[in-house]
Amino acid sequence: MKATWIWYPGDFEVWIGNQFNNRRTERGVFFPPFWKQDSHWPTVVFTKKFVLTAAETIAVSAEGQYSMSVDGCFTAATLPCRGGAGGSNYTIPKGEHLLSIKVWNQATPPAIFISGDTVNTDHSWMVTYEDKIWIDENGVAHGSGVYVPVGCWNFNSADTPPSQYHLQRHEQQPVNSEHIDSGTLYDFGRETFGFLKIEGEVGATFSVYYGESREEALDKQHCETLDRLTCADNRCAIAVSKAFRFVFVEADAKKDDFIVAMDYEYAPFDPKKSGSFRCNDNELNRIWEVSAYTLDLTTREFFCDGIKRDRWVWSGDAIQSYLMNYYLHFDAECVKRTIRQLRGKDPVTAHINTIMDYTFYWFKSILDYYEYTGDKAFVHEMWPKMVTLMDYVLSRTNADGMAEGQPDDWIFVDWTDFPMHKRGMLCFEQLLFLKALETMRFFANLLSVPCPVGSDFVAALREKIRKTFWSDEQHAFLHALEDGSLNTQVTKFPNMFAILYGFATDEEQRQIMEHVMCNPAIAPITTPYMRFYELETLCMMQRQEQVMKEIKAYWGGMLHEGATTFWEKYNPEESGTEHLAMYGRPYGKSLCHAWGASPLYLLGRYFLGVRPTKPGYEAYVVRPVLGGLVWMEGDVPTPRGTIHLSMNQEEITVSSDFPGGTLIVNDREYPIIANRKNTIKL
Repeated sequence: MKATWIWYPGDFEVWIGNQFNNRRTERGVFFPPFWKQDSHWPTVVFTKKFVLTAAETIAVSAEGQYSMSVDGCFTAATLPCRGGAGGSNYTIPKGEHLLSIKVWNQATPPAIFISGDTVNTDHSWMVTYEDKIWIDENGVAHGSGVYVPVGCWNFNSADTPPSQYHLQRHEQQPVNSEHIDSGTLYDFGRETFGFLKIEGEVGATFSVYYGESREEALDKQHCETLDRLTCADNRCAIAVSKAFRFVFVEADAKKDDFIVAMDYEYAPFDPKKSGSFRCNDNELNRIWEVSAYTLDLTTREFFCDGIKRDRWVWSGDAIQSYLMNYYLHFDAECVKRTIRQLRGKDPVTAHINTIMDYTFYWFKSILDYYEYTGDKAFVHEMWPKMVTLMDYVLSRTNADGMAEGQPDDWIFVDWTDFPMHKRGMLCFEQLLFLKALETMRFFANLLSVPCPVGSDFVAALREKIRKTFWSDEQHAFLHALEDGSLNTQVTKFPNMFAILYGFATDEEQRQIMEHVMCNPAIAPITTPYMRFYELETLCMMQRQEQVMKEIKAYWGGMLHEGATTFWEKYNPEESGTEHLAMYGRPYGKSLCHAWGASPLYLLGRYFLGVRPTKPGYEAYVVRPVLGGLVWMEGDVPTPRGTIHLSMNQEEITVSSDFPGGTLIVNDREYPIIANRKNTIKL
């Protein structure tokens, strides 16, 4: 097998995640995350047994200082080395051997790359972190720790170690410039992300003000991000990437003495293996394109939230990005990296991102990942961390066995434009908690391991939720229970999740749809974050025509406001610069936010109608719905190949690279034969 760099699983994600989350600045001031940040294990031990039919010379490269032993006998200790040029060669004699390499590296995750004719580092190696060994009076080591399969990705050359990982770049030019007062405003045409570059006189200094909008870039006192730099030679570049469309530059030199460009930074993808959508509605086509670009910008080393302000990895944002990603590029590695980074290391001392609902979403995200990929090995890797995180959750339940926010918890749910308290036992949180418990039960059965959650506890919680929160009078699940008093406020949040997570009965679903989801008296949702779930609920209840109108009104409304990427929040009642404000700041709103790209998922899963029915698309269905369109066509990427669908009012054609599909039309089922066009007349 081809050699690759290996490390302790999760350590690469923890290390690069710390760099990622600590790039945030506000007006030039460093702004780190407010939650616990873990570190990689500084000393780890890699090991594997080999049977050699002849003596073999291996080349060893390491990130860190290492020592190697063969059958317990140490070779000479080596100095730190990186890449093939700094590697060392060793000859291992014929026979059966145990190869063990101990690596220490405080700065970056300890990693090794070994290449030989048959001895190569790959996913079959095992690793432990060094904190359990003791040596007796005879010099014998005991308690060598728990060995687990190594982590690896695609660093397949000795010259490309994991610590040198970076996104790709290419140069972009502004599409327009305008002299204004003391500086020049540059417009790059649409929201973008990368490193600004200025060519000017040696020693020239520049003040740079960034803006997702023209107004923000020109407001030097309130723009969210800015830089001040000096050209050491005839070129200066910003050290930290920024998000912007507009840049206002003031210089101490003449206006015509410098040139502004940028290096666009991006995560590469293969367009031939990516999803697509096209239909007769040009506005909807534009919505899909802008959604795709929004997700591309927020897909970096990890799936992040907004590229201008936070630039952090948030679990609630990420779970939606994963689902959109399954219908755009199907980047399973980025999903795994993000899940690992969010979870970090034990011991658990707080909820993920300090938010209780975000912890529950983390469990659900692994269930979604398994549904789409069938990757049981990743579930096995994450199981111990699922157990310890659930232990933490269970330790904080109240006397009724329900999830209730503690003083150091953040109960988020959503940003709302209407009063909604978040105290006590929220029905919304109990539904997410129940889904996390059910996920644990499912995976314990899948892995044939003991589950820390008993079936009786899950059944009891399910009964308590319905008994406590369902109201026959209001035909809905009510908001919360606090100090024994029921808050009878009705919101969409718990009610749509009761449908999404299969909690509500058929009769409850009917009542919820009539009295909550389609009731104009219920306060509307104004964030794409929860509109994602609202519209998915409507799709699950076969209301695609209504969803189509909502997509065009909501996301089309942002386009009409000049959006080139989709926003963190959109309220049609606002106008002008009101659309830019949030968090009490005139430009606090993110105009490129991951959860704004949800049409990718909605159109792929509920209009093209493609979804797996067995993990990893071993079996799948295609149940297309035009939803008011005249025609549509698109591609859905999967781990096994691409599914293509085209549909008009007269016929449906489906083609797939692989077997296992079923086309459902008017409740009739037709097998999808691989590698041919399957056409059904309507």
